[in-house]
Amino acid sequence: MNTLASIAASGATPAPLRLARQGIALLGRIPDSAIALLGRFAIAGIFWKSGQTKIEGLAIDIVSGEFTIGLPRLSDSVVGLFRDEYKLPLIPPELAAPMAAFAEHLFPLLILIGLATRFSALALLGMTATIQFLVYPDAWPTHGVWAAVLLFIVARGPGAISLDHIIARRHAHAE
Repeated sequence: MNTLASIAASGATPAPLRLARQGIALLGRIPDSAIALLGRFAIAGIFWKSGQTKIEGLAIDIVSGEFTIGLPRLSDSVVGLFRDEYKLPLIPPELAAPMAAFAEHLFPLLILIGLATRFSALALLGMTATIQFLVYPDAWPTHGVWAAVLLFIVARGPGAISLDHIIARRHAHAE
């Protein structure tokens, strides 16, 4: 009879357990760089899209064959949104709105290309904490996911596919 006790006594590893261990070992080989790259693209997209809702005029017209970029300006309703819904303490809405719009464009772009990545992720982590604790405290599941991605990037860095990595390699060779 092939019971668990007899298998354990014989020292043989059951096939399902062996397959599970092999699968776990295979998954453990996923490089941090691949995880960081996916996380960088995902978190940059979230904040960039939020920033886009705060401005008007940032557009690249490639359909007509011309490469033009309109000068961005703050949307008319954004200051009101910061005044009526977000209600940040200590920072007036007239200052908070453009600061948030700027941060939601600059830091995602830096994270995306992997330049000053840890600093940028830390800045967005601060924004996430502000949003969580002062604006939408019931949205902790969403903000928790953002924080996890940002903390991974802060702790592990942007990975090999980044300008930070290239700069670090060049600097190491120069010494």
